[in-house]
Amino acid sequence: MSEAEGIGIVLLAAGESSRMGEPKQLLRFEGETLLGRAVRAALESGCRPVVVVLGAEASVLLEEVGATGVLTVVNQAWPEGMSSSIRCGLRALEAEDAGGAVSAVILMLCDQPFVNADTLGRLVKAHSAGQALVVASEYEAAGERTLGVPALFSRALFPELMLLRGAAGARGVIQRHLAEASLIDAPEAAFDIDTPDDYRAASNLR
Repeated sequence: MSEAEGIGIVLLAAGESSRMGEPKQLLRFEGETLLGRAVRAALESGCRPVVVVLGAEASVLLEEVGATGVLTVVNQAWPEGMSSSIRCGLRALEAEDAGGAVSAVILMLCDQPFVNADTLGRLVKAHSAGQALVVASEYEAAGERTLGVPALFSRALFPELMLLRGAAGARGVIQRHLAEASLIDAPEAAFDIDTPDDYRAASNLR
């Protein structure tokens, strides 16, 4: 049995990219859009199902992922913030998983261009090795040690993720369960694209 079997992915791509000034999901990086790149990484990881949560500009973004075979849902409450997309994605994941086969979920973003299938595979491997409640990415940002996404959450934490509200992401859940967590070194997760300067910097890193 594959280590990825029974682990789903929720890819969060619902934001309006206000600091970018245009949908960052459609920015091109190494010949792919950021959204397409993230979807490919998710699919190549072997995890299933893969749920993509859209929100702002959903009608345009649907064209980007429509033929990939992922499950796409539109979060109508996206202005509330990331928590609403996490809840929307988990509801879709659980509806797709009628038999209860999914034991964990990876939450990932579409604006971390250096996160790839290998990153996701290391999360899966760490979970399989110790059955930790949480497996988080560890990296340095602004000179400080940071724990964040992509991160894997055991099904036992789905109710807690469903309680998130507002702009809060899943970092608080990670912090609350550090004693039961495993960490992977993922410097590639430190870079995310929010502004035109970020986009130029990412392009210059290649």
